[in-house]
Amino acid sequence: MLPALPCLYADEALLVLDKPAGLLSVPGRDIVNQDCASARAQAQWPDALVVHRLDMATSGLLLMARGAAMRRALGMAFEWRRVYKRYIAVVAGHVAQDSGDIHQPLRTDWPNRPRQIITPDGRPSHTRWRVLARETDARGRPQTRLELEPVTGRTHQLRVHLQSIGHPMLGDPLYADAETLARSPRLLLHASELALAHPVSGAALHWHSPPPF
Repeated sequence: MLPALPCLYADEALLVLDKPAGLLSVPGRDIVNQDCASARAQAQWPDALVVHRLDMATSGLLLMARGAAMRRALGMAFEWRRVYKRYIAVVAGHVAQDSGDIHQPLRTDWPNRPRQIITPDGRPSHTRWRVLARETDARGRPQTRLELEPVTGRTHQLRVHLQSIGHPMLGDPLYADAETLARSPRLLLHASELALAHPVSGAALHWHSPPPF
């Protein structure tokens, strides 16, 4: 029996789970990577289906549909940008401005998958960010706590966009330099807020998960 994930909400249409860092959203190719959020959800709700994914290294709120019809409805809500998502991240250095937008097109770096790269022939990608706090770690090194909004939802978008402005996320094994990677045992990125209209009733729903860092 797979261990259950914390469930913030469950009804006949959808589930909202709190995924830990280090767990896949969906099964990997290898037999050792079959444990994942979707498998754990299906052990309790057999009709649970993935609507969106979080990177394995990212923790936080994960939305799942109950059945194919609800997956289509929720998938359309994502496509039409009617799902409100916010993330919390801690990045290296003190970000100078208090808020901003990053518009950088992304595509897969095929020789170095799963890495993504910024390139003119990539897909349009947009991230909004806002400073929550400028901090220092135990060794006096500067870091900034940010709230992030992925207006688009490209693979690794938040991680690549923040690295592109000179502020990689602490503990990021793909995009941080060696010093920034070593500053945290995990990627400091957490899906902290999720809001949408219920696909059946239309009721406004909102969930919050405080970051564990």
